[in-house]
Amino acid sequence: MSVDAEPTVNPWLQGNFAPVDDELTTGALPVTGEIPSALTGEYLRNGFNPAVTPRPSYHWFDGDGMIHGVRLDGGTATYRNRWVQTKGLQAERRAGHSLFGGMSEFVLPDADLMAEVGMMKNPANTNIIRHAGRLLALWEAGSPTELDTDLSTLGETDFEGALVSAMTAHPKLDPDTGRLCFFGAGPAAPYLHYYELDETGAMAHHAPIDLPAPVMMHDFVVTERHAVFFDLPAVFDIEGMLNGGPIVRWAPDHGARIGVMPRDGGNADVQWFEVDPFYAYHFLNGWDDGDAVVVDGCRADDLVIGFGETEGEPPAFPHLHRWRLDLASGSVTDEALDDRSGDFPRINDDLAGRPNRYGYVAHAGELTETGARFEGVVKYDFSDGSATEHRYGDHHVCGEAVFAPDPDGSAEDDGWLLNFVYDRAADTSDFVILDARDLTADPVAVVHLPRRVPFGPHGNWLPD
Repeated sequence: MSVDAEPTVNPWLQGNFAPVDDELTTGALPVTGEIPSALTGEYLRNGFNPAVTPRPSYHWFDGDGMIHGVRLDGGTATYRNRWVQTKGLQAERRAGHSLFGGMSEFVLPDADLMAEVGMMKNPANTNIIRHAGRLLALWEAGSPTELDTDLSTLGETDFEGALVSAMTAHPKLDPDTGRLCFFGAGPAAPYLHYYELDETGAMAHHAPIDLPAPVMMHDFVVTERHAVFFDLPAVFDIEGMLNGGPIVRWAPDHGARIGVMPRDGGNADVQWFEVDPFYAYHFLNGWDDGDAVVVDGCRADDLVIGFGETEGEPPAFPHLHRWRLDLASGSVTDEALDDRSGDFPRINDDLAGRPNRYGYVAHAGELTETGARFEGVVKYDFSDGSATEHRYGDHHVCGEAVFAPDPDGSAEDDGWLLNFVYDRAADTSDFVILDARDLTADPVAVVHLPRRVPFGPHGNWLPD
């Protein structure tokens, strides 16, 4: 059954937001250019892909998780895609129709469905990572869902009972220790939890943290010594939710704070910094600088992609921004790093939590009713403040550019940027490989995919 909607129904179901309705596995695909032989592994990206026709109030964030993968080996490329077979998806397929609400309209399931799935469907749709030999599909309001190497679904995990909250879709891997650092935020007190898994996947640290209200905390920052949390005015509206309204509302009167905690600390150790209200879905990186913590991220004046609570208002553009949090004086300074609009920031993850020279941010061009349309990627050189940009071409729209390091390289930018790119004119998708050292050059390789790959948020390069 096709799940495409009529063009007038919902902007989140049109164009390349529209889902695909099947799973493919291909042989070797046609390539323009030459795939670097050092790229051996698989690029996996998660995304929103409803398996049954959704409710009219459908928001992009509600879709069922679908993993799109491009495997590179010996200069060849193959493609596969698989739904994450969550309990909620299976229940809706049995019913033949949508059973759950979403971000814009909460629907309380009946008692039997709630006992089977919970109050909300965990679509496992936002990111996919590998840690301690486990492949995890992530959604920030629920437990991670473990997948097998063939992308079949094994089921939700709570790390042997150690996870007592949801898990963010933006965990951070410490490149020196192999620890996976993450938080869980949600509508039940205590509203925030911090965790670290050691390199074997065992829970090494857990700290509940008090917040004055439940907020939608999408991303955070981890340095060598600190975890940095963002208490921002995207507040869970429990009363409105139970009355069938949006789950999250923009509440500037809540204020905004940035909290810095020693990674081995707890609630009493968090130092909070008051800042002007803003929202950031994603942060580039952060690091310790003496008695200060420096954070780079994509700042906007409001939610950017709202959930119906600001209907009719244009979404805000995010811009790359820097905060400096002085732990000794308790002061915070901030500055805009660029007046170009962008989001989906990435670095060479070998520098996660350490000072980085380079950063890569998707450039936002045209503003549409679904937010920014990303047309290319900007490479920032923070050593001299310069920036170079690659545009993928007329009518081309991209997603997050993921850095894949050259295993034989020595410089921070020795590697490639991997991205799904959609051609609006042809209604086709390619997998594009850029040389991260020179974004002014033509792509190193373009893998021509057998089908359109819908827009999605996050993925990672998993080398063999």
